[in-house]
Amino acid sequence: MQCTLCSSETKPFYHYENEDRQYHRCTNCRAVLMDTDDYPTPEEEIFRYESHDNDVEDPRYQEFVSPLVEKIMERFTPDSLGLDFGSGTGPVITKMLTDQGYSINTFDPFFDNNPDVLELDYDYIVSCEVMEHFHHPHREFTKLRSMLNPDGALFLKTDIYTDDIDFHSWYYKSDETHVIFYHPDTLNWMKSEFGFSQLDIDGRHITFLI
Repeated sequence: MQCTLCSSETKPFYHYENEDRQYHRCTNCRAVLMDTDDYPTPEEEIFRYESHDNDVEDPRYQEFVSPLVEKIMERFTPDSLGLDFGSGTGPVITKMLTDQGYSINTFDPFFDNNPDVLELDYDYIVSCEVMEHFHHPHREFTKLRSMLNPDGALFLKTDIYTDDIDFHSWYYKSDETHVIFYHPDTLNWMKSEFGFSQLDIDGRHITFLI
């Protein structure tokens, strides 16, 4: 299997016996990848996503995304235009920013599939718990990068895989819609590949700057 992100060779990494899923490790960018034969169908993905209780008024949900909202508000003003990419069934980041007077569009391939918003240019793009679902990550990040204005920023949230994590017991792999896991080396490869000038990793929060 080729790496879905950098197209390099991969090696077998882990067989998840409970779900009979195979994972591979890229020899170049070091991403961990679910075997493409084991990817969920669109119907399975929708079923999984609809099971999430994403109430935009839920204080716990707002607290979960608040670090991303704060990072956006630290760098950008309400007159900047943003995109909530993969906004899901409850676009809480959009709600929290618009409550502060910010202008932000939403896009989700399953629940808010409006391709017109992908033809615009943005000062910032935010994508919370989305990048681990990308079946075609190189294509997705190429598109995201192309939509950013000069001095733009891409704000992301995901669980990062590091070498001290026991993959066997790692909860994040148990979600059948999580098909790619990013190592810090993966993110540094992405910084170079997609032409970002800066990468900041703050726990689960990732910021790429133009």
